[in-house]
Amino acid sequence: MTRLGVFGSSFNPPTLAHAVLLAEAGWQLALDRIMVVPTGEAWHKDISGAPAAGVRMALAKAAFGGQEGLEVSSLEVDRQGPSYTCDTLEEIHSLNPDSQVFFLSGSDAALGLGEWHRPDRVLELAEFAVAPRSEIARDAVAEVFERLGARDRLEFFAMPRMEFSSTLVRERIASNRPWKHLVPQGVAEMIDNEDLYGSKQ
Repeated sequence: MTRLGVFGSSFNPPTLAHAVLLAEAGWQLALDRIMVVPTGEAWHKDISGAPAAGVRMALAKAAFGGQEGLEVSSLEVDRQGPSYTCDTLEEIHSLNPDSQVFFLSGSDAALGLGEWHRPDRVLELAEFAVAPRSEIARDAVAEVFERLGARDRLEFFAMPRMEFSSTLVRERIASNRPWKHLVPQGVAEMIDNEDLYGSKQ
């Protein structure tokens, strides 16, 4: 059975922290391949000021396209309506019926699983592989899965400590502070070339 990782994010923009998470998950979980799924229409947070879904898809391709074992998927970008993880996993299962699916996430996202759309079905469709974050206790994440009766669907994988995010990159661009060392080179070039996030202000 193929071991398939799925990593969803708004990629607003993709950062080197995303790249490290994908690399660490790939070897620690012995994944055969990973699908990177940019969010289409986010239901859980306001990204109304973000670049359009197609642009964020292009940013993800600039970051990860061409890497062996990684596929940037347009499943959510192409779908009409809110991007629910449950629907995405249903579609991935239909396309990959012989795969064991691991949903990759940070502990901040996993902590809110109980508020997701149809979390029970999400847990039926995928095991969760979670990268811990220093400010969130593992026990707090485990308690969420225990309440959902799915502690056996959770495992943690180690990741080097990287205390930066897409939000920090946007803030640095807006305040004209150094930021290009925080994102893959292709992403930096696209942000500059297309004046995303006001990079040329």
